[in-house]
Formats: sequence, C-alpha cells, structure tokens
Amino acid sequence: MEVSMDAFEKIKRKTVEIINEEELKERLASGKKLRVKLGADPTAPDLHLGHYVVLRKLKDFQELGHQVVFIIGDFTGLVGDPSGRSKTRPPLSKEQIQENAKTYFEQVFKVLDKDKTEVRFNSEWLSKITFEDWFRLCANFTLARILERDDFQKRFSQDIPIFFHELFYPIMQAYDSYAIDADVELGGTDQKFNLIMGRHLLEAKGKQPQIAIIMPILRGLDGVQKMSKSLGNYVGITEDPKTMFGKIMSIPDELISEYYFLILDVDEDKAKEIEESIKEGHVNPRDLKLELAKGIVKIFHGADEAEKAYDNFIKVFSKRELPDEMPELHIEEFVEDGVVDIVNLLVSLNILPTKSEVKRLIEQGGLKLNEEKVSSFKVKVNSGDILRVGKKQFYKLVF
Repeated sequence: MEVSMDAFEKIKRKTVEIINEEELKERLASGKKLRVKLGADPTAPDLHLGHYVVLRKLKDFQELGHQVVFIIGDFTGLVGDPSGRSKTRPPLSKEQIQENAKTYFEQVFKVLDKDKTEVRFNSEWLSKITFEDWFRLCANFTLARILERDDFQKRFSQDIPIFFHELFYPIMQAYDSYAIDADVELGGTDQKFNLIMGRHLLEAKGKQPQIAIIMPILRGLDGVQKMSKSLGNYVGITEDPKTMFGKIMSIPDELISEYYFLILDVDEDKAKEIEESIKEGHVNPRDLKLELAKGIVKIFHGADEAEKAYDNFIKVFSKRELPDEMPELHIEEFVEDGVVDIVNLLVSLNILPTKSEVKRLIEQGGLKLNEEKVSSFKVKVNSGDILRVGKKQFYKLVF
C-alpha cells in the first residue's frame, strides 16, 4: 500500500480534480497495469505547451509502469470538439486531418517513451459503427444531459447556433474509452464533461467506470485565453529554439509563476514565492523570464540549444546587436534603380499580412534598414542590407 500511495501522490500532483480519488487508490493498490488514455484531434499541425501539461502527467503514469494510450482523433476531428467554443468549429477535410496527424507522432515522442506508448486512430472503430449500433449507443445518453455542458448552455442562451453533429462529439469520445478499455482518461478542465461521459458509458456497458483526471489549462501568450493554435497565442513544442525563447520572453508578468509551475515543474510553494517576489518588486521579471525561457527550450531542444537561444536573445535584444544568422530575402524582382517599394515587398513575400499592417509599422518606427528607421514607402537599398521587421525579425536583403 505504501508504494501505491507514493504513486497516488505523484499522479495527484498538480491536478485540478480526480473523479474519483478512492477508485484510483484502489486500482493502484491492486497492482493492475492501468490503461491510461489521452486523445487529441489533429485539427492543427502543432502541439503546444498547453498539450505538454497533460502529456507530462501521462508520462507520470508511464514512469509508474502503466500502459499509456495516445488516441489521435482522426474521426472525431471531422466533427470538431465544441468544448470551450463559443461557435461551431470550421470543418476540416480528411486530407487536412491526415496531414496534421503525421506531425503528431514526432511531437508526442518528445515527451513520451515511444516504445512504451500505444498509439491508436479512433477511425479504427468509429468509422465502422453501423446506424443500428449508433442508435443503441446513443440510447445510453439523454439530450438533457448533453445540453448540460456550459458551452452549449451559453450558446443556447445567446441564440448562437448549435449544430446537431456537435452533440455527437462527447458520445464519440466516450466510445473511444469503451473501445480501448480505458481505466483512466486525462484532459484539461474544459474536457471534464467529456471525461464524465466516458465514465457513464463504461458503467452503462457493465465495465468499471474510467477515472477522470482533470488538469489545469495553460493560458496563452496573451495572458487571457487558453493556449490555442487558432488564437495564435501558442508556443509550439517543435518550434525552433530562438522562436520558442522569444515567445516566452513576450508573456505578461502575471503568467511567469504559472509557467514555472506547469511547465518547469517547480512546486506550488516555489511558484507562490515567485509570484510574491514579482508583486513586491523584489526581483526583475525579465530575469525570471530569461531563466524560464531557457528552461523550456532545454526540455524540447536540449541544454546546448537552450544556451545558444539565451545568448542570442541577450545579444540581439539586450545589447542591440545583430543576430549571427538570419534568413535571406532575394528581392531582385522588387528593385528598380536601387529602390524598393517596401510595402509591396513585405506583403508579397508574406513577411506581413497586409499593406495597412506595413504602413502602421512604418508609422510606429518599427521598420528599420541597417538599424535606421524607415520613414517612407519607397526605400533605397543595397545588396547585403539588414532589414528589421518589428523587434524580433531580421532579414538580409540580397539581389
């Protein structure tokens, strides 16, 4: 029992809620090798630090000798999880989902042990369900129960459409648990309803209900909404070290202790100490961010790359020096008599999305040529000039 209690404390650490704790203690004490499930729909090609919070808990189970099952939702992705959404997700094609799914393998195994991870696609079972099977499956749930979920209630009260296929999503996710005989399922706080639905279905099918482990949601770079690829406030776990480092340095100060706690794995007392030291002005938040960024880059790229990213940031942003390496822009077609239309150049090469964005950046002094502010739309250039776009992007002009 002592070993199982140690295991329980390891699993409980940094969770929001376990449904239910006594069941988990009993199963750990039994010595049974638990099947622990985490699912992710490949609706975007990048896994990010928000996914890492849950993946790290999955790793805890793996280290304790349990069987981790990572489910790629190539079928549920066709519907799109409505959890936490204020509107219907745009549909993705099978081709988009399959392409995104390919990238998940490389990314997941940055955290999990590949040889000890069971990877499944839920199209394996969901695509084979007949209409009769679906009727019988849905008979285990009531419409009132489905509509209990917060996001549906909010949309209904605000007269925002809820499409019928979205009601199927929690049932399909619950069936995933049944299909793989899950003992435990992990998810963020926005997944609580779906995880409870899985408990209900397993019990209705005469099996032990799965244990639901609810993890905290990491806020994105904006400091407000959860980290999300679609919101653009994310740090991808396969992004290059310099980009990753720069993004972490951009987070609001109020996120520092949260990131230390959830990503760098410091304990709760240390996280509170960091938070208090910032509030009381005992420490420079920038120094904490530097160590935070270095620590996060080290997790995904190793100590050497973390040190290089740190040195590069100090050189470029503290000492105002140019980076050692930068991408080249071949601009022959945009240059006439040594003059370039900088607005057309940046939009055509997809450096900035719109002409108005370029003009706004020029007006704010955020566009520099050889560290001199660009003040007009037509600029005299030479091959080898350095163009700085905003604070973080450097390009060598070549023609």
